[in-house]
Amino acid sequence: MLKEFREFISRGNVLDLAVAVVIGAAFGKIVNSIVEGVLMPPLGLVLGKVDFSSLFIVLDRSKGTPESLAKAKELGVPVIAYGQLLNEVVTFLIIAFAVFIIVKQANRFKRQEAPPPSPATKECPFCASAIPVKAKRCPQCTSQL
Repeated sequence: MLKEFREFISRGNVLDLAVAVVIGAAFGKIVNSIVEGVLMPPLGLVLGKVDFSSLFIVLDRSKGTPESLAKAKELGVPVIAYGQLLNEVVTFLIIAFAVFIIVKQANRFKRQEAPPPSPATKECPFCASAIPVKAKRCPQCTSQL
């Protein structure tokens, strides 16, 4: 069983996948930082000085109306915190677009294989000589094909 596991791990696809997961996690952190620190603040400023990560909807006003998401969590007020969801959607779209561009470029760099040429000859079933594909009779043994 240990031998099978070692063979499984040493296959190229598993190692490639492991590297991709590690790099993907690091890339996700970079994109998340870009979204939260670079993209969303100017967007929030343009839309009226809104901090998207703190947007929420109060579901139960019996405990009061909190002025911030942190206060709502502190008081235990049930809320729908949709602002962080907006940040995550923007992050996802950026990552998806980056992966799309990378895959598109990788596919462009792949050598396009030409389809195999169709054979110009076939073998006569009677004398085993090479004859044109369109032949109706073998020129060697004169058999009807």
